[in-house]
Amino acid sequence: MNAVVSPASAAAPVLSLEGIGKRFGAFQALDDVSLDLMAGDVHCLLGENGAGKSTLCNVIFGVHQPDAGAMRIGGAAYRPRSPREAIEHGIAMVHQHFSLVDDASVLDNLLLGQARGKLDRAREARRVEATLARVGLALPLEARIADLSVGERQRVEIVKCLMREPRLLLLDEPTAVLLPAEIDALLDTCARVAANGCAVVLVTHKLKEICRIATHATVLQSGRAVARSEAPASDIDRLVDAMIRRAAHAEAADLHARLSLAPPREGSPWSRALSEEVLQIDGLAARDAEGVTRLSDCTLVVNRGEIVGIAGVEGNGQSELGAVLAGMTAAAAGRFFVAGQDMTRATPRELTRAGVGIVPEDRHAVGCVSGMSLVDNLMLNHLDRYSRAGWLQRRAMRERALELMERFDIRASGPDAIFGGLSGGNQQKAVLARELTLDPLHFLLAAQPTRGLDVGAVAAVYRHIRAARERGVGVLLISSELDELMSVADRIVVLYRGRIMGSCTPEAANRARIGAWMAGAGEPQ
Repeated sequence: MNAVVSPASAAAPVLSLEGIGKRFGAFQALDDVSLDLMAGDVHCLLGENGAGKSTLCNVIFGVHQPDAGAMRIGGAAYRPRSPREAIEHGIAMVHQHFSLVDDASVLDNLLLGQARGKLDRAREARRVEATLARVGLALPLEARIADLSVGERQRVEIVKCLMREPRLLLLDEPTAVLLPAEIDALLDTCARVAANGCAVVLVTHKLKEICRIATHATVLQSGRAVARSEAPASDIDRLVDAMIRRAAHAEAADLHARLSLAPPREGSPWSRALSEEVLQIDGLAARDAEGVTRLSDCTLVVNRGEIVGIAGVEGNGQSELGAVLAGMTAAAAGRFFVAGQDMTRATPRELTRAGVGIVPEDRHAVGCVSGMSLVDNLMLNHLDRYSRAGWLQRRAMRERALELMERFDIRASGPDAIFGGLSGGNQQKAVLARELTLDPLHFLLAAQPTRGLDVGAVAAVYRHIRAARERGVGVLLISSELDELMSVADRIVVLYRGRIMGSCTPEAANRARIGAWMAGAGEPQ
């Protein structure tokens, strides 16, 4: 369904931006950005990673102050010095990362900061229920946040904002971790919020979402607004052209917009000799820190030259499976083998030496050292190669880093750039470059490798993963993006509540079956 545009959108903008500029040191994050945000509109903000989308939202929300330009609300000057001032002006923002108290209930999280003085809990609970009814959402108010699914936590964040009855709602990548049905529900919520007269800004990389929900769209590139549309669904090809370099357009469009769901390759997935099995998982189980079983009796095989996709709503055992295979968490039961070698109790260092490449789910926490340079991060798995008599050969490391930067299109000022200063897409390409250049490389674990990446970066990541498959590397691809799995994987395995529900080829005819498994329909295999 498309968002309903209220008559208010013909009136003055809720928020006007005129010539907004923002610089961080020598880096020009925003340059002369002008934008009108109207009541009743869902305005999608598009662009590559590092294009300035989040920076623009943070300027509007008072996290950053602009260096140039002006903002106006209802014709009056608006220059918030903090998010609190933005909230007081009727602006709310849902960030990419949750800001919830895990040990508190849903209701307590919703009431935090909502009332001053003595709290009438019963009255506030009724106000929460009224807000939920108005936008068509349901939440278990007495449940702990820690016990909720990712989709439910996202809803809590949104309702927390909507309780303030904002005139402008900013949503920064809100669907990145949601199940397809949850994405549909969220987009319906955006439409209802807009229909009630609120202006909605949605930052997204997903072309299907743009086609379905957007009434207006603006493309940012290198901090500048380079394209606009008042009919995004009709202008999608032009918008993609503006987002990414033309050379990458065909691949990215094929991956995201068309998704032809090509049939699986010959020989995949089950008719392989034992010698072709690069990963064997036998009855693997894992528990969380509180002793709760999150993965149970997981048995599967990944062949050489095959991409096996793990689908499922986040929180159903995928993270635990990835953590065990990466040597970050001990298995509670079962075993796994890489190229015939038992690696169940192997450390990350031992896995690397055995030819296992690991692209972790959280690249910031365990995939890199953000305060170190790009060259140091690229060489983390290769230091033995560049060590002589206890000294690192820095020149050779820099030369190799330059080669990898060119090969993997890692965009930075140079090998000595601080890793944490790179855009998310370039950080992910760097992690991928490091892991894919292991020698030998038998098996690649790629967990959520495209989370938060723009359409061009997504295409680049999968181009390199496919190339590894063609070299005979076995790949286990864990992703919450079902469309991507359907396009890239040779076989899809679905996890639900820590158990394998089923496995099938990624043909269009199997999509409904996969969706049912993701929702828990049927018996685990």
